[in-house]
Amino acid sequence: MTDMPLHGSVAATQESYMALVRQKRLYGGLMLLIFAVLLVSGFRVANDRNAGGFFDGIHRIFDFPADVLAEAWDKRADMGGLLLKYLPDLIETLNIAAVATILGAALGLVLSLLSTRGLALWPPLIPVFRRLMDVLRALPEIVVALVLIYLLGGGPVPAMIAIALHTGGALGKLYSEVNENADLKPVEGLTSVGATWTQRMLLGVIPQVAPNYLSYGLLRFEINIRASAILGFVGAGGIGYELKNSVTWGPGRFDEAAAIFALLFATIVVVDQASSALRNRLSEGART
Repeated sequence: MTDMPLHGSVAATQESYMALVRQKRLYGGLMLLIFAVLLVSGFRVANDRNAGGFFDGIHRIFDFPADVLAEAWDKRADMGGLLLKYLPDLIETLNIAAVATILGAALGLVLSLLSTRGLALWPPLIPVFRRLMDVLRALPEIVVALVLIYLLGGGPVPAMIAIALHTGGALGKLYSEVNENADLKPVEGLTSVGATWTQRMLLGVIPQVAPNYLSYGLLRFEINIRASAILGFVGAGGIGYELKNSVTWGPGRFDEAAAIFALLFATIVVVDQASSALRNRLSEGART
């Protein structure tokens, strides 16, 4: 007698669960269909506006790499000299990325502490600082760099400022998420003895989250190397500017483009491997 209501309750629960599953699948299918329609329509619009069309030129996709490699092979005896020639430009690109990462990390650290609940100096202003980080992340580096080049002229300074601002917004978001997992007991202890807000952050919070800060900072440094090379195409200095010149001149200077590509590839691989190993060590230290 008592089993019948229980059995009915289980059946009702199962039926309700299956209805939710069917509803979820329906919504998922509709979202996938909408995404496919937008993808196809967007591709068609882009293809119509593209000079020559995508499918008309896809068979030539490997022509440029083949020309670069062929000319580099023909002039392979000069490759060592070209690598040395563009090494200072590579160092300039690394300097831009390093300085921008340091400045952006400092900006992100301050913004993250000011936008974390339980740690913020001015709690009512937390939404303001969070929206500021959103704006910094939303602004593409190349747009900011173009504006700064117009104001300050070409060179590494506009690239450094543009990358630092974007880095501050990106790291600020990551740092704020790390701060939310920090133990507040040291902060409360420091507050009880009259420590200032700066002292509470420096002594009670940052020592806990420093490994995560460094790990995210190293990851951002890898990204900033690529960004600083790309900004060279708009006149922001570094090895990207030289790559633009060699590609623009076309055949006859493709060996220089190959040398620059080789330098960039080797640098990114080395930095990625080194920073990945260091991040793993920091993560293991944070867990222990």
